[in-house]
Amino acid sequence: MSSPNSISVAIQYLSLDWPLETGWVNYNGLQLLAYFITVFIAAPAALITGLGTSPALSTRFRTISTVFSIQVARSLHFLVLCWFILFIVIHVTLVLTTGALRNLNHMYASQDNESWTGFWIFAASMVVVIVGWVAATPFTYRHPRVVQKVGFALIGPAERLFEHIDSKPGQYTEKDISPYFWHNGKYPETEEYKQLEAGNFVDYKLRITGLVENPAELGIEQLRVLPHHEQITQHFCIQGWSGVAKWGGISMQTILDIVKPRPEAKWVIFYSFAAGPDGGIYNDAQPIEQMSYKPTMLAYDMNDETLSFGHGAPLRLRNETQLGFKLVKWIKGIEFVENFDDVGGGLGGYNNDHEFFGYRQSI
Repeated sequence: MSSPNSISVAIQYLSLDWPLETGWVNYNGLQLLAYFITVFIAAPAALITGLGTSPALSTRFRTISTVFSIQVARSLHFLVLCWFILFIVIHVTLVLTTGALRNLNHMYASQDNESWTGFWIFAASMVVVIVGWVAATPFTYRHPRVVQKVGFALIGPAERLFEHIDSKPGQYTEKDISPYFWHNGKYPETEEYKQLEAGNFVDYKLRITGLVENPAELGIEQLRVLPHHEQITQHFCIQGWSGVAKWGGISMQTILDIVKPRPEAKWVIFYSFAAGPDGGIYNDAQPIEQMSYKPTMLAYDMNDETLSFGHGAPLRLRNETQLGFKLVKWIKGIEFVENFDDVGGGLGGYNNDHEFFGYRQSI
């Protein structure tokens, strides 16, 4: 796998004067180098950079994520994808142009000759792939929830290894705060919300109900006199963008201490004043154990200013192990429940009901 040999082989390929080595006996230097990069560099890099885009892991391993930020992970992940595409295109092209029958026999029939055996095995395998793809496409369209459940059954055990991580705020300072932080979501349009906003939310009441010992209604001033919680953390949107902001408000642990959830409470439903894109109140279910995480909070300030309308005034959820669509804005109420079967479509949140997001979004 010497560099001179690799360079020499590359020049031969570029000149269309194919190297004389046979893959049945050995690979030339350039082939060895390409396979080494693909197997031992690109494949691990794809795994690591993929995990680097996870809110839970990036927040948990903040020593790494401070240097290896989500944007760096995302960019490197894209470059790894480019490498795989380039490798596949060149690999397939050379297989077919440097003695297709012999090469296909090497790969499919374990034979070093130019018979058609390898080609027919290859052709049959392609037929199986195409038939499977054609059959799977209409099934996917007709039964998307089945596909979703099967997918979760396959990756669920791996997800559950990471979803109960008690993360801490990342190592961000005020100099890391993003100059612009996107607005996302459908704005609230109800008369109730408009009147509260017009009155500067003086009459706002956060209603906390469900399986709790002490149901509560807390006004904005009551919320502001509770122990103050502050953090500078990174927001991760499922659309691919991210941003760092300073949030001020109340730790959800403080809310738990006030309302005292009953033992049977397993989920916390956050309801918004806003409707979802398809109508119906926007809501989301969060595991109750994540409410005790240090960076899980109700924010009423952003970057040392009162939370703006576009960012969820008067109150929004921050749970830094979750993706952005889970962080409900314009919070109207909170309900503690044993399960979410009877909430909305029963799948754990508005986006879960109307699209195909799982309620576990930590990885």
